[in-house]
Amino acid sequence: MIRDLVRDVHEELVELDRRTTAYSRRIRALFSSNPACQRIGKIEGIGPISATALVAAVGDRSCFRNGRHFAAWLGLVPRQRSSGGKARLFGISKRGDRYIRTLLIHGARAVLGKAHGKTDPKSLWVAPMRVRRHPNVVAVALTNKNARVVWSILAQDEEYRPDKTVAAA
Repeated sequence: MIRDLVRDVHEELVELDRRTTAYSRRIRALFSSNPACQRIGKIEGIGPISATALVAAVGDRSCFRNGRHFAAWLGLVPRQRSSGGKARLFGISKRGDRYIRTLLIHGARAVLGKAHGKTDPKSLWVAPMRVRRHPNVVAVALTNKNARVVWSILAQDEEYRPDKTVAAA
């Protein structure tokens, strides 16, 4: 009975693996055929899955006035409880699309793991922040920056330029 159960579970896992591979191929095909996905995919930490999810979720990019509104839509800006002229900021608001936010944060964590010792502008921007802040805070800050860059690329239909990205910070 146990052998039959293990065989059934193995067959299910093989079928799930086959379906996952097929969907991954379809996502890569969508990524390759969409110019917006191609432009977004050049950003460090954003791959085919993240790029296609962003393009599919954003749709009409004119509904965001600027990159901050886009980052707020993703839930990447600080939650704010201010009154009487005293600004109190807390952790990220976590509003918006949890799936996309998770993809972007995991991508930023991957970038942070490879950034040590690099001399490109983004790694140099991250290095002092890593000393002062918790790694999760740095990952969310990098995600926020990437989200604003994504909005800029989508809104202006331009190519990703890393030197311009860090200079704006």
